[in-house]
Formats: sequence, structure tokens, C-alpha cells
Amino acid sequence: MRRDLPYALSGLTLGGLLLGNAALAPDAAPVRAIDVALVLVMAAALAVCRRYPVVALSVVTAAMLALHVRVHAGVSAAFPVLGTVYLAAWRGHRAAAALASLVFLGGFLTRDVSVAPTDRPSQQIAERTALLLGWFFAANVAGLVARQRRAYLEQVEQRAIEAERTREEMALRRAGEERLRIARDLHDSLTHSISVIKVQAGIAVHLARKHNEEPSAALLAIQEASGAAMRELRSTLDVLRSPSDGDRVGLARVGELAERTRAAGVPVQVTVTGQPRDLPVEVDQAGYRVVQEALTNVARHAGPATAQIHIEYTPTQLTVSVDDDGRASPVRPVTPGVGLRGMRERVAGLGGALHTAARDGGGFAVRATFPLDGPA
Repeated sequence: MRRDLPYALSGLTLGGLLLGNAALAPDAAPVRAIDVALVLVMAAALAVCRRYPVVALSVVTAAMLALHVRVHAGVSAAFPVLGTVYLAAWRGHRAAAALASLVFLGGFLTRDVSVAPTDRPSQQIAERTALLLGWFFAANVAGLVARQRRAYLEQVEQRAIEAERTREEMALRRAGEERLRIARDLHDSLTHSISVIKVQAGIAVHLARKHNEEPSAALLAIQEASGAAMRELRSTLDVLRSPSDGDRVGLARVGELAERTRAAGVPVQVTVTGQPRDLPVEVDQAGYRVVQEALTNVARHAGPATAQIHIEYTPTQLTVSVDDDGRASPVRPVTPGVGLRGMRERVAGLGGALHTAARDGGGFAVRATFPLDGPA
């Protein structure tokens, strides 16, 4: 109804103009109740012409032609008809617009000729008819031009949407090709080496047990870690070849990670505070990777040390921290390596913050916070 309001106001304005012109014109007949009703019918038809252009065009043409025949309202009776002719042509009803123009012009000319006094020059009637003919021709042409322009703009918009969709499809295809290339490179460079490590460790364990010897803890840890690495690598390769969650890792598997680290000779304690909750996939994976990278650094660089894993859930954020009591100290600053830089990029990409520093009492601390109160 709000979109119909301008048309309704236009109808009322034109109705007032028609009644005022009929009251002031010297050659116009007196305005009666039926003439006012015709003006109101015209205004009502204009109010609904946006939704029913052909019906409104027919009603307005008939009402204005009847008003002109009864009152001799002059060229002002053509104004509502011109508006509806333009709207009908713009909406694609060209035949209806042309027919209404001819009917109104024919009726208008017939009325003028039939009531023209003998002393009135025919040139004046011809000029007014020619003027109306030009107006109606312009209204039809303007409606057609407006329709063509709208069709052109819609076509341009559709082409832009199609071009954008094509670019997105090309980007997705290139991303898929890049994933496949990375999967092939990872398979060629890492899978073979890790498989060899796993097989060699398994053979060493088998030979030790065959000779009634207990395999060393380090050898068992190598066997377990290489097996876990193979499983994670296969899962990663599956995700790269087909973008899905696959057998994804998350904070629910931190206990397994701690067990493997203990088997490698590093005591690990896991503490969880707060109410565990379902996390976004990216946050869950990133938290696990932070713990994994921190424990790897403890095993490689901290020397004889113990590690503390603390996972804290709050309604608005997740905090993952890993502390150790190794040989790092504030006196000897730690140079960030590839692991710490990758960890920081992963956390920052999810809107979180990562803090890494040597502890005052010795050791190293890693603390990552992830927001959970909105989309990353």
C-alpha cells in the first residue's frame, strides 16, 4: 500500500485540477455529481494502476472520455490518460496503450467537432488535436524507451552477477587444484619418510621382544608418535582432496596427545576448568594445534621438564595454556620459529590472541585465547 500511495496522491491532484478547470473554463458545462463520481473513479483507478495497469488504463480512459463529453473539460482530461498510457507501455502492454490512445483521441476529436460552433475556426480544433496526438505519441514512445532501458539495466546486472559467479567458480576450482597439488606434495615428501620411521621403529621393538628384552620407552614413543602422525597426515590429505571435516582433531583428543608426550619422557598434567561446550570447528582444531605445537617445543627444546596443560571454558572465550619448567629463561630471549609464527597466525585468524614468553622462574609459557561470543 505504501508503494501505491504516490499514484493515489497523483490521482487526487489530477482530480482537483480537472474539477477546477471545469469550473473556470468559459465553454465548460456545469459540474454535476456524476462528474465528480467520474473524477473519483479516475483517482481510484490511478491508485491501483501499479498492480493492474491494463484495467486502470481502461477505466481512466473511459472515465475521462465520459467527463470530456459531459463537461467539455478540455485538454486537462487527457492528463490522467497520458500517465496511464506511459505506465502501460513501460510495463510492456504496448497494444493496450496504443488502443487507449486511439480511442481517447477519436472520442475527443468527435466531441470537439460535434459541438463546435459554425463561427469557430477549424484550425483551432486541428491544432489542439495535433497537440494531443503528439503528447500521446510521446507517452507511448517514452514508455517503450523506459522499458528498454530497464531491460538493459537488468541484463547488465545479470551479466555482472554471472561474471561474479564465474569468478567464484574459477577461484573454487583453482583452490581445489591447489589443494590437490599440496596433497600430492605432502604425500610424496612426508608419507614415505614417516612410514619408514614407523616401520623401522616397529622392527626394532619386534627384535627387542624376540630377544626377550624390553623395548626402551623412547623407541615405543617413536613408534606411537609415528603411527599418530601417519593417521593425522592421512586425515589431512583426505581433507585436502575433498574439503570436509574428515577425522578432525580437537580438544577432546588432548588426553591422547598428553599420553604420547608422557611416553616420550615428558610428564604432562591436564587441567580443565569451566563447563566444556561445543566449539566452532576452527576454534576446536586451533586449540588442539596450539597444545600440540607447545608440547612439541617442550620435548625438543626444554630439556628435562614437566608440562602443565590448562583448558579454561567461559561463556565468552576459550583459553588454552601450556606451561613448562624447562631451561628457558628471560635472560635468553627465545627466537620465534616457524611453529610459533604459525601458531600465532592460526590464533589471530580466528580473532584470538597468543602470548608466548619465558617464565620468571624458568621455563616457557604459551597462552592462547579465542572469542566465543560471536562469529570470528
